[in-house]
Amino acid sequence: MAKWDCIIVGTGPAGLGAAFTLINSKPDSKILIIDKEKYSTGGLRNDCKMNFTFPIGFPTENWNKESADHYLTKVGEILRPPIMDKFRLDVYSKRAEKINVSLLNVKQSHLGTDGGLKLIKELVAALEKKGVEFSLGEEVLDVKCSKNTLITDKQEIEYKKLIIAPGRQGFKFLQDIMNRLNIPYHDNIIDIGIRVELHEALYPIVKDYYDPKFIFPENVRTFCTNSRAAYVVQEKYLSESGIEYFSVNGHAWSNPAKINYLVNFAILKTVALTQPIASGQKFAEILGIQANFCGGGRPIMQRVGDFKMEKRSTTKTFNDDLYDFKPTLKTCTPGDISLVVPYKIMKSLWTAVKQIDTIIPGILHPSTIMYYPEIKMYGNKPEFIDENFQAKKDIYLIGDGAGTSRGITGAWASGIRAAEGILKA
Repeated sequence: MAKWDCIIVGTGPAGLGAAFTLINSKPDSKILIIDKEKYSTGGLRNDCKMNFTFPIGFPTENWNKESADHYLTKVGEILRPPIMDKFRLDVYSKRAEKINVSLLNVKQSHLGTDGGLKLIKELVAALEKKGVEFSLGEEVLDVKCSKNTLITDKQEIEYKKLIIAPGRQGFKFLQDIMNRLNIPYHDNIIDIGIRVELHEALYPIVKDYYDPKFIFPENVRTFCTNSRAAYVVQEKYLSESGIEYFSVNGHAWSNPAKINYLVNFAILKTVALTQPIASGQKFAEILGIQANFCGGGRPIMQRVGDFKMEKRSTTKTFNDDLYDFKPTLKTCTPGDISLVVPYKIMKSLWTAVKQIDTIIPGILHPSTIMYYPEIKMYGNKPEFIDENFQAKKDIYLIGDGAGTSRGITGAWASGIRAAEGILKA
């Protein structure tokens, strides 16, 4: 049976960050990185936006400003991000403050989806050159911690240390592992929202600030803005009961041939389920399945003009008169999102839409599209036994799926921190 100094499950930024830290500190280490997909996964693949300002991407129960800034420096040394300029923030901030909205000033880098794919190839090649081995298309089935053994669909492997680094889509996989290993955790927080798509000319702030971070009352925020060559996509999920459903997301290309002069971004409301504490994942599944049921197995989209008139959108309303651009996610079903978004959540989201229109007039144009559902898991919250994210002897849980980060830079930082725990063990 093969034996490794460290096995890393997951090829996203958390796993890569851990691998670079381990191999750079101990070049003779035997490290294996496994992923069930046939390609490297994670946030680097999808638009590759990186934020370098605390607390963006850093859950405050695991990080403070001092620790985040320390690790962000280490992240930057490997990724070498080109930081984007920002302009006229004072203008937008003053407008926002008048209506009790905050605009965060975040240090950002953006490579686009194609730029992210190029970066992944460079990072993987660099690790392979240092002796790190990858096994793609291999799925982890179980962990036998009493024997320090990992069981996959292809083999059984021994490890000295194990890092499990799932992204958001590995949320359920990680829960199954924690249940089998009796690792306590909570998963009661979730983001529920819509993705907005409109003409770039109607949201000109993106020319001054690529991914503007607005914070609204009632735990609502903007998230993941994409512009110029921007597209809405859908992501497939499988519920605990085996039902397939789709959530929406967005990304952008840096390739000039992809330019469409559109913008898309999410507006999300954070919901914490309490008394009794319930599973955020199960709540998300219920909402996602409900939306897809009403959409005939697909997400729902609605024009703002139709929403304001309290009528559903139809195929005709997406190609008529003022509705002057076609949705980039053509597989969505025109419908009525108010039928499937819980009222209290929809009320908060719509209030935020109107506040954005006060700060940057344009989003309320009749042609603007609202896609639903966009649901983000906040990550499981394991009970760690040390500050390096060790959850059980020799087993470390990191990344967005483990709740130690919310984004590329935070995930990479959590990988470094876990690796440092292994190195000092």
